[in-house]
Amino acid sequence: MDDDAAINAGFRDAATAVISSDRLRVEVDAAAGGRLSSLRADGHEILVTGTPVDDPMRWGSFPMVPWAGRVSAGRFVFDGTVVQLPLGLPPHAIHGTGYVRPWTITDRTDHSVSLLASLGPDWPFAAEARQEVLVDGARLCLTLEVHALEQQMPAMVGWHPWFRRQVGEGAPLELEFAAAEMYARDDAGIPNGKIGAPPAGPWDDCFRAVTGGPVLRWPGLGALHLRSSCDHWVVYDEPEHALCVEPQSDAPDAFNRSPHLVRPGQPLVEEFELRWER
Repeated sequence: MDDDAAINAGFRDAATAVISSDRLRVEVDAAAGGRLSSLRADGHEILVTGTPVDDPMRWGSFPMVPWAGRVSAGRFVFDGTVVQLPLGLPPHAIHGTGYVRPWTITDRTDHSVSLLASLGPDWPFAAEARQEVLVDGARLCLTLEVHALEQQMPAMVGWHPWFRRQVGEGAPLELEFAAAEMYARDDAGIPNGKIGAPPAGPWDDCFRAVTGGPVLRWPGLGALHLRSSCDHWVVYDEPEHALCVEPQSDAPDAFNRSPHLVRPGQPLVEEFELRWER
């Protein structure tokens, strides 16, 4: 039995699954927040890797659910009730509860993995999240859903991939990205309600009206073309070792503006495709 087959044997009790095609190899770590812990394109690792003891916000590619980005002071009002969330990045809540929750692998094939997670107890609504991870040749296709189980609730979803700036001995990563609009932030990093033309980077900002899709290019190695059903993108290009390009269903702190509502039987569902081109 090879290493990947050994990992996948008895997958219903396993914390890790490996799926692959002739171009891509993906490791999914269910126990570490249902994240992609590795993404190899033509044999090259393009994600920042880590272990479960590392800061869960700083490695792999993790799902953001049931919210993405910051919630100001971790607080919002819903149906007349003040909701207080855990402050994952004090003084704010950040990136949901899914990325620090264990997920369960519910099904897998050689090319796909399905996962399920409860979003409590730090999320005060009965809810669950579902993920599908599929490789098809040079494409990695991700689907993320959030389901309300008992009552309506606000929800957002997104993905937070950490891409390596340097892969092997090749030239550093280049980002091709164009957007017409960017959310202005207050001194605490929260959108202040104003939207304008994007300035030059570096960025830790949310954009909309994105032209085409972002492209991450490692000269001489290959390029990753990103597409999503999400209409907002966060770009975080301040770190020297990594670059994050994050599709989100809304901008940070949406719960305090005009939150999207999900109801039993009416989930929020978004998709994210990463296509490798050599």
